[in-house]
Amino acid sequence: MQEEKPLVQVLDVTKFFPMGEQTVAAVRGIRFDIGRGEMLAIVGASGAGKSTLLHILGTLDRPTSGTVLFEGQDLFRLSDHEQAEFRNRRIGFVFQFHHLLPEFTALENTCLPALIQNRAAAQARAEAGALLGDVGLSQRLHHKPGELSGGEQQRVAVARALMQGPDLVLADEPTGNLDTQTGEALFALLKKLNRDRRVTFVIVTHNEKLSAQADRLIHMEDGRITQV
Repeated sequence: MQEEKPLVQVLDVTKFFPMGEQTVAAVRGIRFDIGRGEMLAIVGASGAGKSTLLHILGTLDRPTSGTVLFEGQDLFRLSDHEQAEFRNRRIGFVFQFHHLLPEFTALENTCLPALIQNRAAAQARAEAGALLGDVGLSQRLHHKPGELSGGEQQRVAVARALMQGPDLVLADEPTGNLDTQTGEALFALLKKLNRDRRVTFVIVTHNEKLSAQADRLIHMEDGRITQV
């Protein structure tokens, strides 16, 4: 039986930032694979390079050197426009701050990625409603973010991340602004979605209790992977 190829291959990725007269290395020659359907947690102290790495994986930032292959395709040989198209179709994002539009309902916020792609509004609304049901918000479709709890807002953000049926969801401290119980419930939801939909998740987190539930842990320190 042929072994399944990784969904993502990170090959000797480095990222430098100018800081005054000095150059700071945020990511230093990192190399690892991400398996299809895997839930991978990236942990480490603040300043270890976790978020920078996540932004590179999501093509939100370009590496100084190195390559990221997605199903064998070099993402940084794409133009900015091609990268934007790729992100919208293949990658979902969940951030510590949910970035919901306050004037839009939960349903409308969830629809946005599909509407950006000019998909039919009726179909997008139907899919968004089903996704919100999957994350436990079927009774909150028409509530605006200000009418939702922090945990509910983050669930809307998760539904929005899944709207385009992505292969990969990148989550940067998704439970960082939630209390312990709400954070644990959100992480359990992510695990269920990972299992049921076979969506690959890469989650940056400081929470060791939650990260221990991932399929695999990557530890970062000073821009390097210290343990896989």
